[in-house]
Amino acid sequence: MRYIQVEPAGPLQGSVQIPGSKNSSLALLAAACLADDVVTLEGIPLIDDVKVIAQISRDIGMSLVRKPTGEVVIDPRFIHSATIDPGKAASYRASYYFAGALLAKFGRVTVGFPGGDDFSSRPIDQHVKAFQALGATVIFHEDHYVVESRQLKGADIYFDTVTSGATINGMLAAVRAQGRTNLYNAAVDPEVVDTAAFLNALGAKIYGAGTDRIRIEGVPYLNGGCHMVIPDRLIAGAFLMAAGITGGRVTVGEVIPEHLGACLAKLEECGMELEVDETSITAYGRGSIKATRVRTSMYPGFATDLQQPMTALLTQAKGKSIITERVYPNRFNHVPQLRRMGADIEVRQESAFIRGGRPLFGAWVHATDVRAGTSLVLAALEADGVTRITGVEHLERGYVDVIGSFAALGARLTLCEAEDERVHAVVVR
Repeated sequence: MRYIQVEPAGPLQGSVQIPGSKNSSLALLAAACLADDVVTLEGIPLIDDVKVIAQISRDIGMSLVRKPTGEVVIDPRFIHSATIDPGKAASYRASYYFAGALLAKFGRVTVGFPGGDDFSSRPIDQHVKAFQALGATVIFHEDHYVVESRQLKGADIYFDTVTSGATINGMLAAVRAQGRTNLYNAAVDPEVVDTAAFLNALGAKIYGAGTDRIRIEGVPYLNGGCHMVIPDRLIAGAFLMAAGITGGRVTVGEVIPEHLGACLAKLEECGMELEVDETSITAYGRGSIKATRVRTSMYPGFATDLQQPMTALLTQAKGKSIITERVYPNRFNHVPQLRRMGADIEVRQESAFIRGGRPLFGAWVHATDVRAGTSLVLAALEADGVTRITGVEHLERGYVDVIGSFAALGARLTLCEAEDERVHAVVVR
């Protein structure tokens, strides 16, 4: 059993360079299947989800090579299969992008149901709606589903709810469909815009990405090309919160501040000081954290993926804070773990009521997903005593080097392994 051991180290100080966006990378790597020539992607993080995509790529005949300089070179010209292994598809959420990316080329795609974070079910009904509107049939089996169409044809697609994943999948399927497709009630997330920019660089005709109506004019083929993935706004936000919970000073570099608008506004509301430049943000945790209310929503609102680390931060805010989760109402698996560390949090329906200002103490806790793990790391940084966090594999799905990144700011994190009732430190760098 592996676990991360966190020991008190005082206020975090320093700077960290933010890697490429995990969520955007998962879409871009699948989107590369649509190209008819070699594609180069820069900034793709070396995380476990990307490693799974590399395995899937080998299975279907797509070459995916990471150069020593970091660029990922993808050659989709020799893809020979559109069957995605159900076990591999189930190991991460965004496997459904392969359905949209391969459908126009092969006419039939088999994909396992998406996996990944287990805080709530991730329905794919809006993805199915988009495929069916474009003329495809979707058949569900026990551990996989099949999407099939002789010829995709452009259509008007009205999403019942705003969803980034289905918006991206709709774009992927429509790019090589015959005629015009309009996506209504589309998500406006930076990851949607990034995927559209990549496809347009290859010769796609996508208009309006970043608005709630996206128009796609189908094209018969796509060229190769190069693209730089956007920085990970969610990792950046978590590091800024780490400055607040420890009373430190943290600078996140290589970011797009506009992508963090709602997060920055809420941190200032909590009493944190921020310095925002063109490509960096510095957060100061001076003074006490103030209680506040947070309501998650789709972009440009407060991101659901920042809700869990924000919960950790608000355990140190004197008074009563309320976090209402409107995107994934059941996303509170981190709360029982924070309670084990002394946090006073009550969950009622879709809201967490936090009585902050109480001291936290070290304990054994378990991360159930990437952001829950981030929440526990932040809480452990402020806790009195040693905290041990299991579920390390979830953090590795989202962070290139969670140990090294926090250690660079002065945190004391160690990856350990328990074996035969003895604990051994594991050298990870």
